[in-house]
Amino acid sequence: MTIASRLQNLGITLPPAGVAAAANYVPYVLQGNILIIAGQITIENGEKKFIGQVGKEFSVDEGKAAARLCAVNILGQISAALGGDLERVERIMRLGVFVSCAPDFTEQSAVGNGASDLMVEVFGDAGRHARAAVGVSSLPFGVAVEVDAMVAIKN
Repeated sequence: MTIASRLQNLGITLPPAGVAAAANYVPYVLQGNILIIAGQITIENGEKKFIGQVGKEFSVDEGKAAARLCAVNILGQISAALGGDLERVERIMRLGVFVSCAPDFTEQSAVGNGASDLMVEVFGDAGRHARAAVGVSSLPFGVAVEVDAMVAIKN
């Protein structure tokens, strides 16, 4: 099964290629066979979603949905970097998940599963990765989750 057919089966349409960075950085860097994706936030159709904190305004399940949306945006950036050819992804190597949360919230890893699960659904075993999931007091634009990625690319 191709990556495109997996995305279609999941009902996922990738966001427009190469959404611009919000500050003085680039959305991705491809060096050799390593692709680094800058942190992606909860934007859908140009609109910021999930404004607030997990454990306060949002439940763990809503946090997982926010992380999944970030992962969809990561896939869009991967596609942009690879000229639309997601078949070139050899492996998702690492995800970094940042969860804006209440001070006593301790389920960052459960929130991160929203992004991790999607990578495995899309890439199978090549989607299994190392990960960090951390709580933070705030994120850009007040969003609840941000996720970055490191990806190995087939030459």
